Parts: sequence; C-alpha cells; structure tokens
Amino acid sequence: MMSDPFFYAALLTAIAGLITMLRMLIGPTVPDRVVGLDTLNTIVVALMILLGAAYDRTIYIDIAIVYAILSYIGTLIIAKYLQGGLS
Repeated sequence: MMSDPFFYAALLTAIAGLITMLRMLIGPTVPDRVVGLDTLNTIVVALMILLGAAYDRTIYIDIAIVYAILSYIGTLIIAKYLQGGLS
C-alpha cells in the first residue's frame, strides 16, 4: 500500500484539507472563512475522485459531481447572504 500513488495523492490532499481547516478556524473575517469552506469542499471532491479511481468505482465519482454542484450552489447562497441580498 505504501507504494500506491493513490495513497500519496490522498495523503497530500488530506494535509491540504487540514491546512484549509486551520484557515477556516482562524480566518479573521467571515469571507475568509467562506473561502476556506469552499476550498475544503473542493478538497473533499478531489478526495472522492481519488477514492473512486483507487477502488475503480464510478459511483464515487458520480457522488463527487453531485457534491460539487451542491457546494457551488451553497457558496452562491452564502455570498448572496453576506452581500445582504437574502431577507
């Protein structure tokens, strides 16, 4: 397992996720935290695609696509709310 390239890719992606979570927690402003959340969602999608490729399962990739679409819609709603558009 240690020589598997998917393991190293997942490890690096997980480290990037931890750094992003740190940014979300200490971000000085709310928009910084929103950007951190969006980045974390992107990293989760990347991990799902890596998992699907490693186990040769297309269902993980389908779920990653749906998750990415929902994440994008959620980011748009949060941005509209922070702008003062939702009432």
